[in-house]
Amino acid sequence: MADPGSPQIDVSVAHEARVYDYWLGGKDNYPPDRELGDLIRQHVPTISAMARANRAVMRRFVRHLVEDAGIRDFLDIGTGIPTSPNLHQVAQAIRADARVMYVDKDPLVLAHARALMAGNNEGRTAFLMADFMDPEAILSSPEFRETLDIGKPVALMLVAILMYFDADEGNDPYPVVSRLLDALPSGSYLALTHPTGDFDPEAAAGARAVAKQSGMTILPRAEADVARFFNGLELVEPGLVPVPDWRPDPQETPVADPRSVYYWAGVGRKP
Repeated sequence: MADPGSPQIDVSVAHEARVYDYWLGGKDNYPPDRELGDLIRQHVPTISAMARANRAVMRRFVRHLVEDAGIRDFLDIGTGIPTSPNLHQVAQAIRADARVMYVDKDPLVLAHARALMAGNNEGRTAFLMADFMDPEAILSSPEFRETLDIGKPVALMLVAILMYFDADEGNDPYPVVSRLLDALPSGSYLALTHPTGDFDPEAAAGARAVAKQSGMTILPRAEADVARFFNGLELVEPGLVPVPDWRPDPQETPVADPRSVYYWAGVGRKP
């Protein structure tokens, strides 16, 4: 019998994490998720390749942050359904004492996180069920205090999540990102990816429209609006670029046209 106090998974409507799981070829999705995923695919036929490109750049972000920037602590918000290798696996393979705190609001993500996101004995891995739009709940949680060492720089990871928040709907992500960064010490980093209509306005508008019909916000942002998230930060080379162009790994299959992945990617350092 289910715990009446536990969050319930609503499979009657599409959910961001499960639609993304569907695009990645996962099995943790339901008919409404697949229906919306296919509708968006009609406007953006390469959407699965874009999802995979986001996973790949996450790994490149983490390797750079651990190897080059000396980061040990990661705050990953909008974790999504676990897809190996997960962030903590990438970080702890390089630095065994890496610490990762995952945050997501989907009960299905919580269920999988508990089962799959065990860290190694030397590092730490924790999961918090919370909403990005409630930064105080994240920052005041026992998981935040016990998992991360905020006396040292922390990497705030926001990979393919900020498009779900629209100020016109009362969900302005800019002050939330600022609040989270304010809570982190000097030398911390922000790493993000964000979809854009800059490369194909018609496709982006079509994807946004069908998502809205299903009750989901997907807001592509122009380059200048994505750059606003880095206000006050020092952009790391190569700056804000199409996802495949952010420090490409020669071992990965190159993307013929980086602008075919309708996402910007960037990393910024807090002075």
